[in-house]
Amino acid sequence: MDQNLSLYKVFYTVANTGNISKAAAELYISQPAISKSIRKLEQSLDVTLFSRNSRGVQLTEEGELLYDYVQRAFYALQMGESQLKKINDLGIGHLHIGVSTTLCKYMLLPYLKEFIASHPHVRITIECQSTNHTLQLLRENKIDLGLIGKPERLHHVHFDSLGEIEDIFVSTQSYLDNLSLRTNSRDDVFKSATLMLLDKENMTRQYIDDYLSLYHIETNNLLEVSTMDLLIEFAKIGLGVACVIRQFVEKELHNGTLVEIPLESSIHKREIGFAYLENIQQTSAVKEFIHFYRQRSIETPAAEIFSPDTL
Repeated sequence: MDQNLSLYKVFYTVANTGNISKAAAELYISQPAISKSIRKLEQSLDVTLFSRNSRGVQLTEEGELLYDYVQRAFYALQMGESQLKKINDLGIGHLHIGVSTTLCKYMLLPYLKEFIASHPHVRITIECQSTNHTLQLLRENKIDLGLIGKPERLHHVHFDSLGEIEDIFVSTQSYLDNLSLRTNSRDDVFKSATLMLLDKENMTRQYIDDYLSLYHIETNNLLEVSTMDLLIEFAKIGLGVACVIRQFVEKELHNGTLVEIPLESSIHKREIGFAYLENIQQTSAVKEFIHFYRQRSIETPAAEIFSPDTL
């Protein structure tokens, strides 16, 4: 389209009113300016758009053809403006979050439950992937936010910490008792037990592998599992010793379903939080969610979110 949109606005208004003076009043410009705009549009298109009569102006055949297209174009613009107004009035928007299955269940869901209650018109998409994949999607700008364990290097990623999590090893007491009968010793649990860990794609697994290597802990029977939930359930039925996050098994530790395996050196705690790209213009929905979780983290510490009463 070679013409300025304002020329089509003038044409559209004159066609609707059928009168140059009425169009001038509606557009708050002079009649000569209206006539000049019409002539300019006619000259550029090399057609006559209006014919004059005693009551004003009337569209020619060519003018009728153009009017049909212009009318649809202005209707589309009006609908776009209407939708934008609805988005602003109702808080409609889209929020795209990446998170591991574990953090989604135990950490993200409590946040989403409250956020949706106060922002019911925001559409939310969840990408359940490993933390490594979530970071990749974030850096490729394919998601708005990621709920992740804090990586060693952020690389233009802003990280808002929500608190710390702690990795521990657990099993049933009966499993330990039976293991003791087979080995006649409790000093070498990891070497004798079936050790259950997340698969190697998971950042938690990489963290635990580093710990085992650092303290020269030998493992002979290893079972890799895809999710933390399965690790917990396998541990509860006495399948072996599982490495889990303490905050996710507080209830089981409290009621004795699981017991913690003591370690000579505890595993360092890790930070978890929401991350997003720096220097990116965020949508209103993303800004609202960032404000929400920051406020909630002040009012409700992460330790309370993980308490047995809330899980």
